[in-house]
Amino acid sequence: MIAWLYAGIRAGGQLFHLELVDTKDPSIDVVTRDERLNTHSSEILMLPYFEQPVWHVGPLTIHGFGIAVAIAVWFGLAMVQRRFDRASLDRVVGERLGWWMIVGGIVGAHLYSVLLYFPDELRTDPWLLLRIWDPISSIGGMLGGITGGLLFFSTRLGEMDWRAKLAYLDAIAFVFPSALAIGRLGCTLAHDHPGVVTSFPLSISLQTEAARNYIGGVYNAAGLTLPSAAPTMGFHDLGLYELLFLVLVVVPTFIYLDRRRRPAGFYLIAFSVLYFPVRFAFDMLRIADARYLGLTPAQWAAALIVAALPFVTVRKRALRFAIAGAVIVATACACWGGPM
Repeated sequence: MIAWLYAGIRAGGQLFHLELVDTKDPSIDVVTRDERLNTHSSEILMLPYFEQPVWHVGPLTIHGFGIAVAIAVWFGLAMVQRRFDRASLDRVVGERLGWWMIVGGIVGAHLYSVLLYFPDELRTDPWLLLRIWDPISSIGGMLGGITGGLLFFSTRLGEMDWRAKLAYLDAIAFVFPSALAIGRLGCTLAHDHPGVVTSFPLSISLQTEAARNYIGGVYNAAGLTLPSAAPTMGFHDLGLYELLFLVLVVVPTFIYLDRRRRPAGFYLIAFSVLYFPVRFAFDMLRIADARYLGLTPAQWAAALIVAALPFVTVRKRALRFAIAGAVIVATACACWGGPM
């Protein structure tokens, strides 16, 4: 699955994006195929760039991203209560589990981001580790949330049957894509997951000076320079793409699958199968993210999760290793290929 997505994203890159240009290599000709298509690309309808909404209330500064995250948490807690009722699960236990997972998610999101995405900043500013609100990583939040849930069960309900524990986690997994989509709306407002410059129709237009200054800063942080055709182009907004994927694919798929009763753990697996290969592919478009052997920390987590899935979902031993092997090969190819 990752192999197919990787091939597709690479092929799409040939059609829609401008190559990254290393400013330190004077031998590179910065005139690209996209620059020769300036007239055509300027006619493509792209989405307008806008600054993230900000409100000042006394000494407080409230950002659109923060509001979206707060709504996502509220929505998730409210909807999962209905899910618990439908599955005849204890609401009190479910609510306590939810808060353990939220706290674990907050801690995990921060630690994963600081330790793997910003290790240099941490070395120069150790107090960054305690500023739990910034920076954060969604993959780290997911891993931290699961860790918080497992800690809750092991310390508070160790005697509970594992199938019952899985049922609670699965109820949360069913609601999670909807809540995540609301959170990704906040990412879209903040443009905090920018990708490479492109002529893709769903990209964010670089016609305004504010947009060019923003993406130029991202390119500069990566030691790259914007191609001269950038003012007629746009940039990939990966938060927007993930929002669309969740709203148009994952959530409708979950609603469709929910027409009949599913075994405990089904939606945990379904989310992993749907989400992580696509997230792996999207990260190929990132610019300045930290990379290890050519892949971002999120890609490594996604690859490991997808490689492990066959061992809990596939009965035939040979098929398990065949699928896991294919994922490993595709990941190795992505490492070799590096960022687009």
